[in-house]
Amino acid sequence: MIEKKLKTTQGRITIKIPTTLNEITLGQMIDLQQTLELDDLQAISILSGIPVEQIQDISDIGELHSFGEAVLSLSQQIKNLYDSDAIPKKVIFFADSKPVTVKVAKDLSVEPVGAFMAAREIINDEIKEYSRLNEEDNSFEYFRPSLTACCEVLAQYFYCRATGKPYNEYKVDEFCDEIKKMRVTEALPISKHFFTCYPALSKQKTNFYTRLQRLWKKGLEYNRLKNSGISIP
Repeated sequence: MIEKKLKTTQGRITIKIPTTLNEITLGQMIDLQQTLELDDLQAISILSGIPVEQIQDISDIGELHSFGEAVLSLSQQIKNLYDSDAIPKKVIFFADSKPVTVKVAKDLSVEPVGAFMAAREIINDEIKEYSRLNEEDNSFEYFRPSLTACCEVLAQYFYCRATGKPYNEYKVDEFCDEIKKMRVTEALPISKHFFTCYPALSKQKTNFYTRLQRLWKKGLEYNRLKNSGISIP
């Protein structure tokens, strides 16, 4: 974490931004991904929680240099995270301000049925959208599910486990706010598993994108995807 007190035309402000992905939440990453024409000031604002207007009011632009380097480093780290298979053993949520520890099972099957069907539809729509936007290249080599879709799938997986309540699609949507508080290093590897295993129906340990490429070439119908129930090797 980098922390600096900087002079502005109105006084001084303290800016703190993370330097490693362990310090970043999924919600922050979603904001970074969704911000059009993202520049360094916007990235610093999202990562620090300081409004852009206050950052623009800093007297010396040179003071922001180290923050810019941190943003660049984080962008490189996220690329490596997409290739990681390290799934956490447990995740902590806060229900009614009390910590709730949820174990992440080796078999990441989604249950109950309502959650499974909703997760399948989210994944299906994401793959279809990628196919629509990349009609000339169906290799899936550069496929990256949106972080919003990852968040929605995780909400389906964790809601009943974290709250102990019966499935409710509207409550699951609200639970996305809790999912966004997860560290991105926890959230992305788990969500990646679903985008890998739902289409694959294969226990072979192959590359994330290779599995999707194989599926596409075989012409499988994504709207008939089933729960794979694959155990993590």
